[in-house]
Parts: sequence; C-alpha cells; structure tokens
Amino acid sequence: MTKNNWKVQPDIILNTSPVMPVMVIQDLDDAVPLARALVAGGIKVLEITLRTPIALDAIRLISQEVEGAIVGAGTITTPEHLKAAEAAGAVFAISPGLTPKLLAAAQEGTIALIPGISTLSELMFGMEYGLDHFKFFPAEAAGGIPMLKSIAGPMPNVTFCPTGGISPENYNSYLQLSNVACVGGSWLAPTDVVKAKNWAKVTDLAKQAIERAV
Repeated sequence: MTKNNWKVQPDIILNTSPVMPVMVIQDLDDAVPLARALVAGGIKVLEITLRTPIALDAIRLISQEVEGAIVGAGTITTPEHLKAAEAAGAVFAISPGLTPKLLAAAQEGTIALIPGISTLSELMFGMEYGLDHFKFFPAEAAGGIPMLKSIAGPMPNVTFCPTGGISPENYNSYLQLSNVACVGGSWLAPTDVVKAKNWAKVTDLAKQAIERAV
C-alpha cells in the first residue's frame, strides 16, 4: 500500500491541546458561542460529532465564524461521512473504528483521518496505510491505561488520543503515558451547561483542563 502524507497534520492536531472536546451539538444556535467559549479557554481543536442532524451545519458555521478554531468531525463511519465533513469545512476527521473503504477514501481526500482502534490487529492494519496517530476507543472499556502501556512496547512510535470514559478524574493519568498526546472528553461541554447557555462556565472548564494537565 502506498503511504500517504497524514503524518504531519495529525501530529499538529493531537498536540495543540491536551484535551479535545467531544461536542454533540443539538441546537445550531449554540454552535458558534460554544466554540468561542472553548477557544477563549485555550482549547482550539474541536471535534463536532456527527450524532445530530445539524452537525455538518455546525461544522460549517464554526469553521467560518470562530477565529482560532481547528474544526474536525467525529463519528465518521463511512466514506460519505468523510466527504460531507470535508465539504462542510472540517480540517480533520475522527472515526470510532476503521475499515478498508474508509481508509481508502481518506487517502483520496484532503483532510486528515484519525481512526479509532481498540486492538493491535486494527492498529497494524492502520499502520499499513502509513498512519501513526490513532484514537483509542472506547478507552476505559478497551483496557485503558494498562492496554496503552502494553501497546507502547511493540509499537513505540504510535501516538494516541484516548476517548471513551475519560473524565476530569482520570485524564491526567492518560496524559502521563508516553504514547498519549491528548485525550478526548465530553465534560468540557456538559449538556446542562450548554442548554443553559452558560458560556462562561464552558470557558472556565476549558481553562481548568489546560491548567491541570500534566
């Protein structure tokens, strides 16, 4: 298989902030103020999951209106999702898993794909496509910190963003691992805080996550 040029861009994405918010946007009016609140708190890399009908519109708005935001699409599961995210303005994509069709589509596209893996076989398959940056998902359910430590032995040059079960209580333990660049979590944009449009609280949560990161 031909290696691609995914190495530099994922490295920048995963090393810009220690925490990447996993955002499920229910109300399009919340998209821009939520993103601005996170950026104001020091978190620039934003993952907007394709779990709602307005997700692509949210990606488009944030990409156009929020200065400093590095906007990506999450929950990418098909080549069609990848193309739609790219058209909406996303500069990276994150998938919960990986398939041959999805990786082939990413090679033909112009944005970085950071696919999810939970086993060494999946990891080796992704590496055959030239990838060395992955989402580890679902992190806690798939073995968590012990699993990532075990992977680091035979695969020392692979970097991860663990997601799934990551919280303010355990994220620093993940960040201490040599093969973890950042973590993904939903606690930076809690549903109740977003519904209340308490953007100052979101900014505070972002600042705390940055300040407390190892």
